[in-house]
Amino acid sequence: MHKITTFNNISSKGLTRFDESHYDVRPELSGADAILLRSHKLGEAEIEGSIKAIARAGAGVNNIPLAVCTERGIPVFNTPGANANAVKELVLTGLLLSSRGIVNGINYVNTLGTIDDAKELSKLLEKEKKQFRGQELQGKRLGVIGLGAIGSRVANMALELGMDVLGYDPAISVEAAWRLSSNVQKMDSMQALLAQSDYVTLHLPAIKETHHTINQDTIKHFKKGACLLNFAREEVVDSDAALSAIETGQLGMYITDFPTPSLIGKDSVLLMPHIGASTAEAEENCAIMAADQLKDFLENGNIKNSVNFPTLILERSKGYRIGFTNQNVPKVLSNVLAVFAENNINVIDILNKSRNEIAYNLLDIDKPPSKELLNSLKDIEGVITANSF
Repeated sequence: MHKITTFNNISSKGLTRFDESHYDVRPELSGADAILLRSHKLGEAEIEGSIKAIARAGAGVNNIPLAVCTERGIPVFNTPGANANAVKELVLTGLLLSSRGIVNGINYVNTLGTIDDAKELSKLLEKEKKQFRGQELQGKRLGVIGLGAIGSRVANMALELGMDVLGYDPAISVEAAWRLSSNVQKMDSMQALLAQSDYVTLHLPAIKETHHTINQDTIKHFKKGACLLNFAREEVVDSDAALSAIETGQLGMYITDFPTPSLIGKDSVLLMPHIGASTAEAEENCAIMAADQLKDFLENGNIKNSVNFPTLILERSKGYRIGFTNQNVPKVLSNVLAVFAENNINVIDILNKSRNEIAYNLLDIDKPPSKELLNSLKDIEGVITANSF
């Protein structure tokens, strides 16, 4: 019986992936094997010593102490792409709202509730509508920074709207490249993209390297009057720099899903309450993906879509399975294999991969592993965790 403690309300479509005869899944479980959460800010004290894995039903993991998890040999899973369509549609909403004076027009109409005469109202609206005149997206140039699961969808969508699309992502994966239309013009630098784009949309993770990607220096490269859209993470934009650029006219508008106190109530700033993934479909997709990845790890030791461990999937063969995590240093694997040899255990299959300071290993062996064997592996210098699956 695997025990999984949950934080936040997880979609029932994800929870039903866990067979009740093999899984106990509920909030506030003590001695749990894993954690399943959404946006809960996970504190280090909430990660018990029994925790083997953490799954986030969403793409961003800045609510999880990654460094602590890596040090303790705990893989952290996310669900890239599960909410991509929801965010893509909200980006489209932002593009339309930024170009057509829709919000101001709605607000204006809502002030006319005292007019009872329909003809008078129609005449007034005909007279005043010119102040809400906007521009069409067709023929305009959209710059997409970050071409992953969401960014590639946004780029392809913009092409269908008749926009010219520029893309920049120095770390684009092969999988993302396949999703991307060949009509997206790949830019060699972010500065070149900014200088040519009427609209710029950001689709970057919140990591150390992307902190304040848009700042006082990079804003200088924007085409004057361009619109900036941030539906990625608050941290990728220096809000004060964006506000200053709006006040000087360098930016024409800033639209974001991440309000800050300094932005509220400002002209040419459109704020949304972090609703990019707030659709029933996105929550279901994220929960299903997170649950399936967690199950595959707890049952088979396989790792897919981890943000701190290497991807490693080993098909089950005959025998019994052991997985161990170690510091990515020499001789650890040879010392582990020596323990198997001493115990007259034959290795049927093995897969080993590393990611930065962490190495992860799956081994199928011909004898059931005892607690004593697992403890012997944990005692090897450099080994962080050892588990049977």
